[in-house]
Amino acid sequence: MSKPGIGLQLYTLREETAKDFRGTLRKVAELGYEGVEFAGYGDLSAEEMKALLDELGLKAISSHVPLQAMKDNLQQEIDYLKTIGAKYMICPYLAPEDRPKGEGWRELFSFLQEAGTEVRKQGLVFGYHNHDFEFQDHVGELTAFDALFSDTTPEAVQVELDVCWVQFAGQDPLAYIKKYAGRLPLLHLKDFSKDEQGHMVTLELGKGSVDLPAVTEAAIEAGVEWLIVEQDFCQNPPLTSVENSLNWLKDHHLKV
Repeated sequence: MSKPGIGLQLYTLREETAKDFRGTLRKVAELGYEGVEFAGYGDLSAEEMKALLDELGLKAISSHVPLQAMKDNLQQEIDYLKTIGAKYMICPYLAPEDRPKGEGWRELFSFLQEAGTEVRKQGLVFGYHNHDFEFQDHVGELTAFDALFSDTTPEAVQVELDVCWVQFAGQDPLAYIKKYAGRLPLLHLKDFSKDEQGHMVTLELGKGSVDLPAVTEAAIEAGVEWLIVEQDFCQNPPLTSVENSLNWLKDHHLKV
């Protein structure tokens, strides 16, 4: 089994990229990350982004593309990803107003199947990234998360599993990694604790309640291609946090 690459979800560095996208990407490369997952492209054209990635030796893994952007201009999003050499397009989040209820989920599933089919036809791979709400609503007897992947085909919709949100929702990340092995190319590595009100506090890797050594081992067994570090909110300066998390991974993941 080949070991996954280690990437960074750039949402973690959103304040830094807003000030200096090019400079921030340079720092990410200097830290030793192999690839990046985008959450917006700053003001860089696809050609400019491709040149920058090539200069830095960074791999474009994927991009989190908002649902509305996919509905408004899917082709534009596909073209950007193909130009920068990314393989994956991910639906990252459903705003509260976009979240269906009950059987209403099936309309969304139909759109994701259609979008994913077009993305695949053009040589890319489409996936869906979870939070916790997909485990709280149900479609029939299934959680909305499981119903999504039951109603869509693996060819059209792959899984980007966020183990932090899976555990926060009261589910077992290891069980879900095993369940979707073969359909799970990307995995978000995050850690967390809960505050006094029960809200999530995202932490650097190895400082929270997620059994990350077991997660990384399970990910390797499941054939995950990329482990992608993300921290929604950082207690330290974000670049320090992503460096600390990468160091944790080097100490643990690379020895698995």
